[in-house]
Amino acid sequence: MHFNDIINAIGNGFAQFRFQDLLDILIIAFLIYKIIDVSINTRAYQLLKGLGALLIIMLLSTLFNMYTVSYLMNNLLVSGIVIVFVLFQPELRRGLAHIGGRFNFNLSDRSKQDSDAIVKELSSSLIRLSKRKVGALIVVERNVKLDEFFATGTYVDASISGALVENIFEPNTPLHDGAVIIRDGRIHYAACVLPLFSDPNISRELGTRHRAALGISAVSDCITLVVSEETGVISYADNGKLIRYLDKAALIELLEKLFAAPETSKSFAEWTKRIFKNGKKKQS
Repeated sequence: MHFNDIINAIGNGFAQFRFQDLLDILIIAFLIYKIIDVSINTRAYQLLKGLGALLIIMLLSTLFNMYTVSYLMNNLLVSGIVIVFVLFQPELRRGLAHIGGRFNFNLSDRSKQDSDAIVKELSSSLIRLSKRKVGALIVVERNVKLDEFFATGTYVDASISGALVENIFEPNTPLHDGAVIIRDGRIHYAACVLPLFSDPNISRELGTRHRAALGISAVSDCITLVVSEETGVISYADNGKLIRYLDKAALIELLEKLFAAPETSKSFAEWTKRIFKNGKKKQS
């Protein structure tokens, strides 16, 4: 009889099914997929699997009228959601920043000549540092601002030049230990201390610079470039993942994408300015 009640409930549910219900299901399914996609390969992924197991147990306990188990599971799930927000704030911030970045207009006035110069200076300096096996750590800020790390560094605010980059990371100089943070195509701060990546599964051959590169990329949308002091290998970190063994061509391609002149965004800005000016002229 109990089984027949379940079948009847399912049949009644399908009979009242609307297009809005289908849309509702698709949106929830997409959100779950994105949460899993953002959290995979992070420490939050294991907790999400645990919460999923608790959810299944709760549904089964409700289905079979196991009141005590159902009560405990409901309370555990509420506590679990609070724990997710408290313990995994960096992953949540990165995910929200990733979503918000899709709606961000870059209104920079940097020209193609400026972008080409930045790529040339930065790539040549990193190649030279790599050949000399001089360690370097460079963070290229994107949509998520990194102001919270400026207090640990030294204000520079200088144009990017190969000589300056090499001089900063020259051993036994005041600014060589720490990270350079690039904002809007300029060296904004140097010698900044970054959070270290805490994943216990990370390779032991990766030193402090690589862990810092992964750490900052896991809590923001920045791209972090690393030159290994031991091997001279050039790597970059993005979204908590490390890509190693960049050759000159791959490095230049990456930098060109990072510092590409925002022609579309600039034309959008000019268009809005023209509209605003035309509106003021009509009013006058």
